[in-house]
Amino acid sequence: MDGNGRWAKRRHLPRAAGHKAGVEAVRAVTRAARAMGIEALTLYAFSSENWRRPAEEIGDLMGLLKFFIRHDLAELVRENVRLRVLGDYRRFAGDVVALVDDALARTAGNTGPILAIALNYGAQAELAAAARRLAGRLPPEAIDEAAIEAELETRDLPPLDLLVRTSGEQRLSNFLLWQAAYAELLFVETLWPDFGADDLAAAVDAFARRQRRYGGL
Repeated sequence: MDGNGRWAKRRHLPRAAGHKAGVEAVRAVTRAARAMGIEALTLYAFSSENWRRPAEEIGDLMGLLKFFIRHDLAELVRENVRLRVLGDYRRFAGDVVALVDDALARTAGNTGPILAIALNYGAQAELAAAARRLAGRLPPEAIDEAAIEAELETRDLPPLDLLVRTSGEQRLSNFLLWQAAYAELLFVETLWPDFGADDLAAAVDAFARRQRRYGGL
């Protein structure tokens, strides 16, 4: 979800206003995804590299995360959405961790679509952690693709089909690197706060027109 800062800059607004508009886009897109029957939606909300940003901006992002949980959790529970978190969110402040823990617990029994939020997540760190766990448990010859996948944070999520990055940037930025091996990639110029239901539908339509060969003919 890229482009909040540029969205605000173009409107001569503080970056915090862009992040707030980005939360509104999250709400619109998650609702649209449910209406379209999308099985799982993963949103990259805070990367392990985002700690390099100014403390004030990190504080704004944490405030918006708390706002989203407090205002949208009841809807997620009502709509049978199961919330998942990828990443080490326990590095956040105690009040944020408590809110995330409560949200995970309250949606754990839901059986509908999955909303996964990547918080303090980095794909390279995820892969390194998986390798460390396997190295202490299995001989080298037993470590294959299936063994690695079983150690990833996405092990109970469906395979990644489509990865969309907004704002015109064309890189993965340490997001789901293993999982994206055969995913379709879509880079769009739209800044995240302007990305809505119609944009999601267009992305899914573009995905549906692609041919996925997985190395075959």
